[in-house]
Amino acid sequence: MKISIRRSRRAAVAVALGSVLALTATACGDDGSGTGGDKGEEGSGKGEIVFWDNNGGVRTDIWKEIIADFEKANPDIKVEYVGIPSTDYQSKVDTALQGGGLPDVGGVGAAMLAGFAAQNALEPLDDRLTKSSLNGKLNEDMVKSLKAAGGGDGTLYSVPTSANNGVLYYRTDLFQKAGLDAPTTWDKFYEAADKLTNAKNNEFGYTIRGGAGSIAQALDAMYGQSGITSFWNGDKTTVNDPKNVAALEKYAALYKKATPAADLNNDFTKMVAQWDSGTIGMLNHNLGSYQDHVKALGVDKFRGIPQPIGSAGKRVQVSNPVDGLGLFKSSKNKEAAWKFIEFATTAAENSKFNKSAGQVPSNNDAAKDAWVSEAEPTKLAAAALSDGSTTIVQLPYYLPDWNTISKADNEPNFQKVLLGDMKAKEFLDTLADQLNTAQAEWNERNG
Repeated sequence: MKISIRRSRRAAVAVALGSVLALTATACGDDGSGTGGDKGEEGSGKGEIVFWDNNGGVRTDIWKEIIADFEKANPDIKVEYVGIPSTDYQSKVDTALQGGGLPDVGGVGAAMLAGFAAQNALEPLDDRLTKSSLNGKLNEDMVKSLKAAGGGDGTLYSVPTSANNGVLYYRTDLFQKAGLDAPTTWDKFYEAADKLTNAKNNEFGYTIRGGAGSIAQALDAMYGQSGITSFWNGDKTTVNDPKNVAALEKYAALYKKATPAADLNNDFTKMVAQWDSGTIGMLNHNLGSYQDHVKALGVDKFRGIPQPIGSAGKRVQVSNPVDGLGLFKSSKNKEAAWKFIEFATTAAENSKFNKSAGQVPSNNDAAKDAWVSEAEPTKLAAAALSDGSTTIVQLPYYLPDWNTISKADNEPNFQKVLLGDMKAKEFLDTLADQLNTAQAEWNERNG
């Protein structure tokens, strides 16, 4: 049933790509209701705009601080903040696309960008950026990444705010007590996961992400171990390559053997909180949780290092999506909305945001600030990506269905793998079939 529902959604997106009229005919028309066909207005550049945070609750405080700075600098503009948890954001936008009520500005990262762009929901931003004081000030690779994720036409639909990277956090105090080396290789990772586990004392070597957002983390572990360096072999995905199947089998076998049982339903916030407050040896997440660990543990009880190196002596990891801010086409005050995007990505505000988030700034001047080199995980991640030790497997964010396939369609199946109710091969074969179909349809649409 899931596959048929997903194909129906893909068909709808294909119609949206072929004809804006077809989309608006099934929505609410060009009446300002927020549908993909609503062209909006430039507006007066004053008044109120609405901002949807795509990581509400986690980034609420820093966004409210940036909004306060913006309103002080622009007293004739008022920003209404709406924080939406990352797990609910795509469905919230999709619902608003059909029923109305889109914001003026919203968080639009690479993972969901193609789906929104395919529904004609976002304003092209190339001309605005060219005329802006930000032109030439933003990290070129991040800009290129968001252009590539927009569905293949090379249009910029989101201004980058930050880049992330996978990090293996480990408790240095627990490792030292157990006489373990840092988990710099996958062999050392599995050794530590086993040796640090004493379930009777509620001590575990690792915490695995089984809830929302689990697929990207599982893919990272798979490709990291298998050493496969490309997501595609021609027009067929490599996710179900036998080496990846074996890697996932080994990784999933950690569940309840070296991890807490609660991991089955843990999203990143629960997983991070569990690690910060307990006696768990290792956690895979990204730069974004660094400050949480500092607050909970201090800087002496943990480290954050790049993902483990494989048996061939190389580090392979999947790409982490660049995050950004998009201007929704239905906005009735695009001028004011663009002012907010510009302000939020100036050096001072972009640095402030990323210092709080523990991520890499998109503004080149912000990236030179001292805190970037002082935060060890950020410093090590930047070095790993530039010293030739790491190969990045680019995930297909350009597929309009990517976010749905990698979340709603397959997260429940990954839980079945953890529980032993589905074989890793069956899970990956199903995922591969969906991806190959989505890629074939994308190729057909884009020639």
